[in-house]
Amino acid sequence: MKRSYQIKTLLMLTLTSALLAFSASAQDAPTPEADYGNFSSEALTGKAWDAMGKKQYDLAIDYTSKCIEMYSAEAEKMQSAMTEPAPKETASEMWALNDVGTCLFIRGQAYEAKGESKLALADYQKLVNELSFAQTWDPKGWFWRPSDAAKQRITVVEFEAL
Repeated sequence: MKRSYQIKTLLMLTLTSALLAFSASAQDAPTPEADYGNFSSEALTGKAWDAMGKKQYDLAIDYTSKCIEMYSAEAEKMQSAMTEPAPKETASEMWALNDVGTCLFIRGQAYEAKGESKLALADYQKLVNELSFAQTWDPKGWFWRPSDAAKQRITVVEFEAL
């Protein structure tokens, strides 16, 4: 009876070690190299959403950072000319504002998933403070404002930091 228990314990330890090794190697897997496509804000934002769906957080950060780097100036220009969010009929004309705002939200989500709360908060706060009129199209048929979602995430992340 004692020998059977020892064998079971040894087997469990071996399986646990194997699972931990597999898990660690899966986490250490290299991030696929970014393919920026045609470098449009729309393509970069779409690729960022896809990477988030696959939990490829570093890749999502790469795509969003490229979009933010390339299109922030145009997004800020669009935001500064507005006094309220564009109506749904013309919202897509604010392409840079919408895509950069969306990318700030996505990148904040990716940073959160990686446990990098300070970086997530910085992106959420930039979105709320500087690009609050950005809108994101939901394939279900409506626009939503990433700044509204970012406000909620700020509250959650700050609460978790307490």
